[in-house]
Amino acid sequence: MNEQFQDGLRQLLVEIGAAAGTVHMCEGQGLRLAAAINIPDAVKEAMNWIPSGKGMAGLALEQGKPIKTCNLKDDRSGNVRPGARAVDAKAAVAIPIRDHDDAIVAVLGVAFADEREIGDSELQELENRAEELLPHLKSKSHEDKS
Repeated sequence: MNEQFQDGLRQLLVEIGAAAGTVHMCEGQGLRLAAAINIPDAVKEAMNWIPSGKGMAGLALEQGKPIKTCNLKDDRSGNVRPGARAVDAKAAVAIPIRDHDDAIVAVLGVAFADEREIGDSELQELENRAEELLPHLKSKSHEDKS
C-alpha cells in the first residue's frame, strides 16, 4: 500500500474522530484494497478484493450511495460481512467517492468506536470529506498505470 495514500487516510480518520478506515479503488467489477488503518491483518486479507454488491463497500459501489450501520458487531441487515465484525468499532459507513465526471472511483470505509445512528448532516459531512481524498486517488491511479 502506498504510504502517502495511507497517510492521507490516517489524517482524515483523526480529523473526523474515526477508529478505523479503508479505501478501496474500483477495479473491474469490484474493489481492490488500497489503504487500511487499524484493520486487523486477517480482515485486510479477506477484504483485499470485494466484488460489487458484497458487504458494505460492494453495496456502496453497486448502489452508488452510502451504506451505513449503527453497530458492525450486531448488524443483522446482511450488509455487514463476517470479517468486518472483527474490526474494533461499531458505527460504520461506506461512501462512494466520485470523480469530476460523477463516476465512482473508490469507496471510503469509516468505522467509529461508538454505536450510533449516522444522521443526514453527519453523512453529508463525511461525503464531503471523502471527496478530499480524490487528489490522493488520482496519484494512486497514475502510479498503478506507470
